[in-house]
Amino acid sequence: MTHFFKITLIIAFSFCFSFVNAQDQEPTKYTANNKGKFFISWGGNRDSYSKSDIRFKGDNYDFTISDATAKDKPKGWHVDYINPANMTIPQTNFKIGYFLSDHYTISFGVDHMKYVMKRDKYRTVDGYIDLPADELGSVYNGNFDNETLLISSNFLKFEHTDGLNYVHTEIARYDDISSLFGIGNTDIFQINITEGFGAGVLYPKTNTTLLQKERYDDFHISGYGLSARVGLNFTFFKHFFIQLDAKGGFIDMNDIRTTSNTSEHAEQNFYFFERVIALGGIFRL
Repeated sequence: MTHFFKITLIIAFSFCFSFVNAQDQEPTKYTANNKGKFFISWGGNRDSYSKSDIRFKGDNYDFTISDATAKDKPKGWHVDYINPANMTIPQTNFKIGYFLSDHYTISFGVDHMKYVMKRDKYRTVDGYIDLPADELGSVYNGNFDNETLLISSNFLKFEHTDGLNYVHTEIARYDDISSLFGIGNTDIFQINITEGFGAGVLYPKTNTTLLQKERYDDFHISGYGLSARVGLNFTFFKHFFIQLDAKGGFIDMNDIRTTSNTSEHAEQNFYFFERVIALGGIFRL
């Protein structure tokens, strides 16, 4: 009986010690592990573009405008960013993704940028225009050997304004750098640094009026894009975040629709730089 009492006492003390030790251990934070989490975000962007040579080809013309410049078309702070009926009017960014591990994600995104070629500028033109005499644009007929011409609004309007849609997938890495700023409880506030690489297609709705032909404006898969980004992610109360990104890339579009005639198109490639601010949520299903 004494032996049995000793064994019982040892077991009881062991249980109490384990219970107290477990109570002393800090519970695992929600933000300590990311694998299996989903995230979604929505935001806006500002864009810059490199110069671009734009080639226009059709049945009776083939010419290139060298060193064309372009700008974006910002709307500023506006309710349209959250108005479902007008969400495609501003420059926007949508992303939905999944954490494959604690540090790596895969995501699908749409960067709705806007590209407006600057008009009423003198540019170098090389090629020819030989439209039938009954077409209004025949006033521009001629052979051009790297000649300097004024690219007026009557000659050409060329915009990817609804928009320059970069539809892509991305692989990214996330690293918690909260400790660098003395942040202890990351379930209240967490800072992550992120880097990613993406690739996808360009699906612009190009608004074009070329050589006084009828205006054309329709969606069309026009080429591909590659991108890389770096950003900061500020997460609040485990589930809500603000994402700031600097993103650059290359766009090559060799089949841009310019008129209702499928034999007519434009070609261009250029580099872009995008600044993005987005709001989002992160959660487990």
